[in-house]
Amino acid sequence: MSHYPASILRLIQHFSRLPSIGEKTAERLAMHVLRAPKKEAEGLAAALLDLKETVRLCSQCFGLSDAEVCRICADPARDAALVCVVEQPAEMVAIERAGAFRGKYHILQGTLSPMNGVGPEEIRIKELLDRAERGGVAEIVLATGTSVEGEATASYIAECLKGFPVKITRIASGVPIGGDLKFVDGMTLKRAMETRYVL
Repeated sequence: MSHYPASILRLIQHFSRLPSIGEKTAERLAMHVLRAPKKEAEGLAAALLDLKETVRLCSQCFGLSDAEVCRICADPARDAALVCVVEQPAEMVAIERAGAFRGKYHILQGTLSPMNGVGPEEIRIKELLDRAERGGVAEIVLATGTSVEGEATASYIAECLKGFPVKITRIASGVPIGGDLKFVDGMTLKRAMETRYVL
């Protein structure tokens, strides 16, 4: 590795700091950039700088946005009375890809994790309660993960929202479509049994 010129070594070091990128992958990426046309390398550099300069948190839902308010919050066709609470922007993107939700979102930017020093003040729970207090929200869908932290966060939020005139729901979880029951873990199977519905 040390036989490369300093500029290539610097790029390899930067790539290897990215999540899930080992030294070999970083080396391949650096070689790709080196072989790519100059315009492509300039485009990559410009995109990285643009990302750092323009992306911010939406002032309403705390999702990622290029403007003060993200495109979902600004869309008048979305149902503002229906708010889906997720942990991170990636979960919002996954729900959007599924195309099954036409409301708006609230991104917590994490989950409660007392062991890691993450309490209610460290994530966007207060802002969710403020949103419910302002009115106009009829239902809050808790779509945090099914990890211990995700479940604890959903329970805590549901408890905090008890005094508000808002319907609180939790996304269903259970056996995946096409899933074979003998391969489904016990916790998932238990949840599927608990959330069964009438046909």
